[in-house]
Amino acid sequence: MSHPGKSLHEMGLDSLPDRFQDSFGLDHNKPDFKELDLGSPISPLITRADSDGGGGATTTANTSSSSSSFTSVSNHTPRVQRSIRNPTNHSGELETSRSVATTRNSKPGHRRSNSTGPPLIYSGSGSLYNNNNSSSSGSSTTNSGGSCGGGSAGSVSSPNTTIYPIGNICPSGKILKSNMASRSSNRAETLSSGTGHYGIGSIVRGGGKVEANVSGNTAFAGESAMVKRAMSSSDPEEVKKAGNELYRSGHIVEALSLYNRAIAISPDNAAYRSNRAAALTMLGRLGEAVRECEEAVRLDPGYVRSHQRLASLYIRLGQVENARHHLCFHGQQPDTTELQKLHSLEKHLNRCSDARKIGDWKSALKECDAAIVAGAESSPQIIAGKAEAFLKLQQLEDADSSMSNIPKLDPYPPSCSQTKFFGMHSEAFVLYVRAQVDMAFGRFENAVAAAEKAGLIDYSNIEVAMLLNNVKSVTRARARGKDLFDSGRFAEACTAYGEGLKYNLSNSVLYCNRGVCWSKLGLWEHSVEDCNQALKIQPNYTKALLRRAASNAKLERWVEAVRDYEALRRYLPGDNEVAESLHHAQVALKKFRGAEVHSMKFGSAMVEVTGLDQFKAAISSPGVSLVHFMMASNQQCEQISPFVDLLCARYPSVNFLKVNVEQSAAIAKAESVSLVPTFNIYKNGDKVKEIISPRHQDLESLLRQQSL
Repeated sequence: MSHPGKSLHEMGLDSLPDRFQDSFGLDHNKPDFKELDLGSPISPLITRADSDGGGGATTTANTSSSSSSFTSVSNHTPRVQRSIRNPTNHSGELETSRSVATTRNSKPGHRRSNSTGPPLIYSGSGSLYNNNNSSSSGSSTTNSGGSCGGGSAGSVSSPNTTIYPIGNICPSGKILKSNMASRSSNRAETLSSGTGHYGIGSIVRGGGKVEANVSGNTAFAGESAMVKRAMSSSDPEEVKKAGNELYRSGHIVEALSLYNRAIAISPDNAAYRSNRAAALTMLGRLGEAVRECEEAVRLDPGYVRSHQRLASLYIRLGQVENARHHLCFHGQQPDTTELQKLHSLEKHLNRCSDARKIGDWKSALKECDAAIVAGAESSPQIIAGKAEAFLKLQQLEDADSSMSNIPKLDPYPPSCSQTKFFGMHSEAFVLYVRAQVDMAFGRFENAVAAAEKAGLIDYSNIEVAMLLNNVKSVTRARARGKDLFDSGRFAEACTAYGEGLKYNLSNSVLYCNRGVCWSKLGLWEHSVEDCNQALKIQPNYTKALLRRAASNAKLERWVEAVRDYEALRRYLPGDNEVAESLHHAQVALKKFRGAEVHSMKFGSAMVEVTGLDQFKAAISSPGVSLVHFMMASNQQCEQISPFVDLLCARYPSVNFLKVNVEQSAAIAKAESVSLVPTFNIYKNGDKVKEIISPRHQDLESLLRQQSL
């Protein structure tokens, strides 16, 4: 029903585009089609004459939500896989196809897919396709977008058009243009009989055959013929059209190859560049996507679609000023949702900068997270800002993990590298943080390389210059200390490591290395102190923990030594040397407390216990004891006994005991054992676990948990 003279806002329908987005999981990162330059899929648009590869084109002005413009590749292109390689960890320490379901719309000419497919495609703007399969007419849309950089909001009227969800294909296979009535089909709908996995409701009109391509995806028969024709065609529009068809069906890599061919034929066409940017964005190649959009804008400065794409890309990359420039170019009315994202991003980055200046790293971390939520989820600088905050909060593992998750912009767009981030060039800031993290983990050579590269990019920045000087000084001190240690000059090595700490007081590697030198000199107290400093910075630093445990043992601080060795067993469960050291420390602690320890042997075979007093003394031994209650005549006991012998070798620090319940009924009665085989686990005389007739893997898993 039409309402002449009333806008959608007056009719209470101003949130329809947003609701439409929520309903269909929309994304406005789609190619520009010759038939229609579709603009944003969730915003009403006005059309005007513009250049689009030699055909009719449009210029668009967004008014509503495009919050899902750029989402991660995994959400939209299940056919594309990327591997992420972690950087090699060089320490400077001293050595001692899921299926995709498709849901059909009840209306002819409609299809929609779930959120794992490519972005939904629209054929225009204006009134929504209603439940009666007809369109409203005569309505006008008033744009009420925000202003940006002094620009003013305006209003536009959009022609009476029809919006369709993804796959707006008529039975004839043509895209419906604006103001076209939908055409129904009388052809039968039949299930495909192929062998490919098509998901739920893979119905093909007219009984068309579905074929599985080599990548495991499904495609209509004839699509490959279209691609072959396009690859041999010299008409760039035909090539682009074929690329658009592939893009719509989710074959992003194949679509990109056709866009590349169209550009090779006609390199000065801005629409082809823009389409290539859409495909690159879907593949997560954001640096290349930015360059393609910049080239499209250079070729056609008034090309609205490329400005929109650039603005969204820059928001995603955390580039506030660049995003503002393209969101508000030439007085165009910006998309209100993108404008809100930009303002929110700018607010959080300013707060983060203020917190960083005063050393409030908890607030800096909080604001970095908020900036990412605001839309800058692919910003290397903001993720590096998180890593820096983690580092200052002495959460080294989180800092290193954050740096390993920074997206690679290859090539790095010049427009991004020249912008400032916390007073540094954007690319230099990432290298600045990387150098600090590498230094904290003892990757000294990597730290020097990153700091030197940051200095070349931003040579006038004082923070970068200071970091470079400190990194080089620490690296020289560490190298000199290592040389002196290797030559047995431990006192001089201590001095060298101390010189390095003057430039970096929070370097756990230097503290640990100096602690080793103190222990070589027999200065156990100094060794413990330096290891304490290293562990304060890096709590799970196993080498510092091992050195402190050994030094505490030398000082006969058995409680502290046992505690350190028990922690090491959690970090290094398969290390027999640690297990043996823990056992000896436990024995020493038992002796120190005046207990009997004559039966405590490391790595001994299972000991059979017959008397109740002997049993109580055995399970009271320090550490963990495993007691096997068994009967010689029981078949299950006989079957599991060889595995228990194997556990004796695997867990030398555990006391293994055996009780024959037929011969030692008093022990079985005292421990309430009525079934065999039963296994009880004791710690310092207290029973902590009981398991009856266990599977091999269950028994070992339980023993491993209790022995750590």
